Amino acid sequence: MARIEKDFLGEKQLPDDAYYGVQTLRGKENFHITGLPMSTEPYFVKAFGYVKKAAALANRDLGVLDPKIADAIAAACDRLIAGEFREQFITDFIQGGAGTSTNMNANEVIANVALEAMGHRKGEYQHCNPNDHVNFGQSTNDVYPTAFRLGLILRLQRYMDALTRLADAFRAKGREFDRVLKMGRTHLQDAVPMSLGAEFNGWGTTIDEEVQRIADVRKLLHEINLGATAIGTTVTAAPGYPELATKYLSELTGERFILAADLIEATSDTGAYVLLSGVLKRTSAKLTKICNDIRLLASGPRCGFNEINLPQMQPGSSIMPGKVNPVIPEVVNQTSFLVIGLDLTVTLAASAGQLQLNVMEPVITFALFSSISTMERAVDSLRANCVDGITANAERTREMVLNSLGIVTVLKPSLGYKQCAEIAREGYETGKSLHQIVVKERKLLTQEKWDEVFAFENLISPKFEQ
Repeated sequence: MARIEKDFLGEKQLPDDAYYGVQTLRGKENFHITGLPMSTEPYFVKAFGYVKKAAALANRDLGVLDPKIADAIAAACDRLIAGEFREQFITDFIQGGAGTSTNMNANEVIANVALEAMGHRKGEYQHCNPNDHVNFGQSTNDVYPTAFRLGLILRLQRYMDALTRLADAFRAKGREFDRVLKMGRTHLQDAVPMSLGAEFNGWGTTIDEEVQRIADVRKLLHEINLGATAIGTTVTAAPGYPELATKYLSELTGERFILAADLIEATSDTGAYVLLSGVLKRTSAKLTKICNDIRLLASGPRCGFNEINLPQMQPGSSIMPGKVNPVIPEVVNQTSFLVIGLDLTVTLAASAGQLQLNVMEPVITFALFSSISTMERAVDSLRANCVDGITANAERTREMVLNSLGIVTVLKPSLGYKQCAEIAREGYETGKSLHQIVVKERKLLTQEKWDEVFAFENLISPKFEQ
């Protein structure tokens, strides 16, 4: 079964079970770019449901849209918000036309769902039209960015939750490893002692900072241009519509949206996306550093640092029996590199806006949703498949500390820099331990004083001595 729909370019045949229409089909046929349809990002579909419902209710209240049609549109939007008809959103993320194909995809699906509820057949648009009713007083140029911002707000909350769980996992390991003595390193050289727990707790702290930075930039997404229509002049929108539609969107979503004070500026501005992308890049850079540290600390196991053990996830080689690789930190590194690269995409697309519109917003949409969703999955994997299962090699880490020349720094308040440097040089040249040189041979400290100075608590939290 099929039906025929037409627009001013001609006719198209559609499957009768398709809720999208002729303009959506043209968009699908024109843009085979990412291979990823809009349906792959459920929050974007849900966001269009919220925006179109807010528009219908505002137009109904202003008396410019038949209440029966408006209520049918609103009911159809509720079904989108609930997750129905997601598979009907078939347009590619990257497209020409500044997102018009995606906006029309939403308009046509909503119109046809509403038509069936009103007792009509799909495509009988004289009763509920995608352009004249569902898109009344709207333009792609205000609806698409508003839905995009709402979709980002919803998606970012999940990412922030994933990061918070990761930070909690690091802190839990910090408590577990609180009494594990290890050597801190700078320049990949022995520095001064610390606890392994403090290292893991530090990772938790830095991830917490990223959650806060994302929360800060997320607030900027609440400024919208709904009602600006084509370029910000509100052409075709009823008086009072921008304010009322924004009010409805806030009530429906529970998010406090603010109508931009300058709709001309807001319609072409993509600065918030650049800032968000920069924060996502910052988080990726931090996660890369953490994963590099984890891989170093787990290296070996016999010929590397071997301070921690990672969960063994899979055989690591097709030629070397028994080899196991740190595959989870590796995949998080790669995901971070993807996000860092996509940040450049956002920057270039944002800079490519011309006059009253930035037509490159679809690639910004693809870049940001891709960055957030892939990194969210990577973060969850890092926590569940790596961090939660890490164990410490406490005896090895303690042995490395006590055999290190780096602990001579702890003696500096008692013996002075020059003498400590001489002791370290002797240990380096002869292979003797500091204990042998300081206590047994030079008798610079008693055994009791040595034990006091090199007690666990004093090593990880040294007391200042004058």
